[in-house]
Amino acid sequence: MHWTKRIAACAISLFLGAVALTAQGQPAPASTPHQTATTSSANLQDWWKNAVICEIYPRSFQDSNGDGIGDLNGITQRLDYLKTLGVDAIWLSPIYPSPQVDFGYDISDYENIDPQYGTLADFDRLVAEARKRHIRILMDMVMNHSSDKHKWFEESRSSRNNPYRDWYVWHDGKGETATEKGEVPNNWQSDFGHSAWEWDEKTRQYYYHKFYIQQPDLNWDNPKVHQAFKDIIGFWLKRGVGGFRFDAITTLFEDPNLTDDDVLKDKDGKPFLNAYGDVALNDTRTNNLPGTHPVMQEMRVVSDKFGSGGFPGTRVLIGETYLPNIGELAKQYGTPDKPEFQLPMDTQIGFINKLDVAAFRAKLNDAETQLGSNIPLIVFDNHDNARLDARYGDGVHDTDIQRVISTMLFASRGTALFYYGDEIGMKTTPPTRKEDVKDPVGLTGWPKDKGRDGERTPMQWDATTNAGFTTGTPWLPVPPTYTTVNVKAEEPQPDSLLSWYKSLIALKKDNPAFAHGDNVMLDTENTKVLSWMRKAAGAPQVVVAVNFTADAQTVNLTTGDAGVKAGHAKTLLKSPGGTDPASLDKVELGPFGVYIGEVK
Repeated sequence: MHWTKRIAACAISLFLGAVALTAQGQPAPASTPHQTATTSSANLQDWWKNAVICEIYPRSFQDSNGDGIGDLNGITQRLDYLKTLGVDAIWLSPIYPSPQVDFGYDISDYENIDPQYGTLADFDRLVAEARKRHIRILMDMVMNHSSDKHKWFEESRSSRNNPYRDWYVWHDGKGETATEKGEVPNNWQSDFGHSAWEWDEKTRQYYYHKFYIQQPDLNWDNPKVHQAFKDIIGFWLKRGVGGFRFDAITTLFEDPNLTDDDVLKDKDGKPFLNAYGDVALNDTRTNNLPGTHPVMQEMRVVSDKFGSGGFPGTRVLIGETYLPNIGELAKQYGTPDKPEFQLPMDTQIGFINKLDVAAFRAKLNDAETQLGSNIPLIVFDNHDNARLDARYGDGVHDTDIQRVISTMLFASRGTALFYYGDEIGMKTTPPTRKEDVKDPVGLTGWPKDKGRDGERTPMQWDATTNAGFTTGTPWLPVPPTYTTVNVKAEEPQPDSLLSWYKSLIALKKDNPAFAHGDNVMLDTENTKVLSWMRKAAGAPQVVVAVNFTADAQTVNLTTGDAGVKAGHAKTLLKSPGGTDPASLDKVELGPFGVYIGEVK
């Protein structure tokens, strides 16, 4: 969701000149927002091609009124922080009215703001204040399902003859009679555990829910559903949003024949069990069916008609696209005559979930060479997966490892999406008792799956009570790490992770090779260090090397057909304590060390 696959268990003016280096080799944090390396109408139009996008979970970012829940005015209060960081756009997880069963992904009104987060006036103010800082607001658009409290579904379940009945997916059970309830229509499962079919006693049919019981799936074979969402998208585009992130978009359609999903088995033919105790299934009958493509072509037409919305450039459509390979991802961009997403998420890179040089080299190379003229959207973290420390950290070198991860994110060609708190190294902090769980995933999956509360804890701003997030009682506990891991503590420290993020983002925006250059992999037989070169016509080449191990490594970037021809580089950025190489045939990296240099 949000959660198509819970991967943690099973993404414009003149070059400002050289970046000043601190004694530790890390650029000093910039105090002003960065511009891209070149200015042209094309660059302004396609602002998203080298953009930095931050996902904000509104409940957890900043509370402005002391009720313990983050809100829109709180986000507005923190816009200067995001501007200084170098963020181009903010993706907000859902802020619509909702019963909050799935914390906003169960929407009861698509054209309003949940009172917990504020009002439409507060939203308009956020958009206006963000625009002043050259930041776009991106909404989360949930089209696969609504809340069961939405007026559409309340009408749909009122009777079989209601005009809204076919707005949702209803079916008789197997062997059902006028007096006897049948078995569920097939073996399809909810991603939140157990059967995807829920019996409705009043109308004596089952409705389908890919996710939680209170999230009935909409029927995308109904043209009226298409039109409803075109109108909804238009409503928000008129209010000036910069685009949308489409939730669970590959799950819009299901096999019309209701064919059972295949059971996943081990090498001995024994079925796997998932975290909920169910037999694990391959969900090919309910995920990534071809009908999604014409739907997104329709939505792209609507979006493109609205123009820039007060900014130079187009609105952008982002897809939550958990897909099996680069070929399937490429399809999500559409074709020149029938475009779909500008930026479908490449989740194959960021959710490898182990520091495997060969795997990252292959997946990054796919993204950079197998998408034609399209731009990859790279993402390592979001509100549905354990944070970076839990998926990649070793408990000893977590901050250094996060420098490695962030370098792959920001020093690769394309658009970079990060999750709030990553920039300061916030840690996954799951509940320790079931009675403290808020997330429905954890309520169903405990104790194997403790849910997603651990990656949704409040933003850690400072070392005051509740980390500066709220003056009240926070909706989720603030992790104990907040006393040292917080924005205020890290801002003045040149070696902090926050300073590293600012420096990387500055390079992404300011350095011509980083801004629009190609990626070329270097030293491709190395299994311990991942290295690549960024090159753009008329600009100096830049080399990047990241050590995936806890041992010091020395690499030669001048070998092989793609090797750098020149032997020397000017250091642009390096891990604290790192050294400046005398020659690129001998680059020394400390444990999980990073080196970035401009070739001379």
